[in-house]
Amino acid sequence: MHFSWSRRRTAVWPLVFAGCLVLGGCGGGGDSGSGTASGSPNAATVPAVTAPATVPNPADPAGTTPPAGTVAAKSAKRGVAYDLASPLDLAVLAPGVSWWYNWSSQPNAQVPADYRAQYQMDFYPMLWNGNYDAASIEASLKKNPQIKYLLVLNEPNQSDQSNLTPQQAANLWPGFEAIAAHTGVKIVGPAISWGTMPGYADPVVWLDAFYAAYRNANGNRDPQIDYLAFHWYDYGLAGQLDRLAKYGKPFWVTEFANWHAQNDGAQIDTLAKQEAQMKDMVAICEARADVFRYAWFTGRWNNDSHFTSLLGAPGQLTDLGRLYLSLPH
Repeated sequence: MHFSWSRRRTAVWPLVFAGCLVLGGCGGGGDSGSGTASGSPNAATVPAVTAPATVPNPADPAGTTPPAGTVAAKSAKRGVAYDLASPLDLAVLAPGVSWWYNWSSQPNAQVPADYRAQYQMDFYPMLWNGNYDAASIEASLKKNPQIKYLLVLNEPNQSDQSNLTPQQAANLWPGFEAIAAHTGVKIVGPAISWGTMPGYADPVVWLDAFYAAYRNANGNRDPQIDYLAFHWYDYGLAGQLDRLAKYGKPFWVTEFANWHAQNDGAQIDTLAKQEAQMKDMVAICEARADVFRYAWFTGRWNNDSHFTSLLGAPGQLTDLGRLYLSLPH
């Protein structure tokens, strides 16, 4: 399959842009949560995936998912990939969402300082590429010891994202390891996807080369990767995670939805279809012991042709947002 989406992104931190993709990564949103999306052919070739005639829900084989609007007890895994800014949005998501990130090292300035106490939601920082001040990052993490995880490198094999060859990423990795050693955080990343980098579109090819480059420069030692992050926007999430299982790392699925756009009968072009995919993908993430966290993309999206927004007006959930909060775990 060949897909791509181009997006307008809003910077939320110097050189931090929303993560975006082709079939495997899209992120973003500044204060307004706006964006545009359009499909076009892309050079990256992703293994063919087809929609099943009916989509089973492993966590709900009898189809007894509670109706949208019925909030289940909170899943520690369940998060949102979005630059949350409004306290109204935080409050409405809080009953069913445990964490969020915004592709930046800090929450939006409009987020209340006591967000964790108010909303029982964690914010996890990201070092989007190698452009960061290690001293200030370490100082921030030490000031906020409740932050236990550090996300790093957004879609390195995407030419319009962090855009790092395996060798470049391997050169940066000791810096992340030093921050982890000094602060005790766990390293989550790289956030890999099916990409656009020549020769490295396949995330496994990129990761194999990254491991080799790191080992070559560090006495054959493996890099510290406490959790591997992955982005996916089509059918077949379980199969993609199975391909990555060879690295022996638990996963954070830090961006996901289904944006299948080919006119093949399986395209996601109605809310009902996206709801079915959300149920399936969330059930996969909840059922798999190797998935530690997951984050739906996204909070709000302009030109939302695939019906993926969780939020409408400030403090209002969409139907999809109500469903996300209600899904079993």
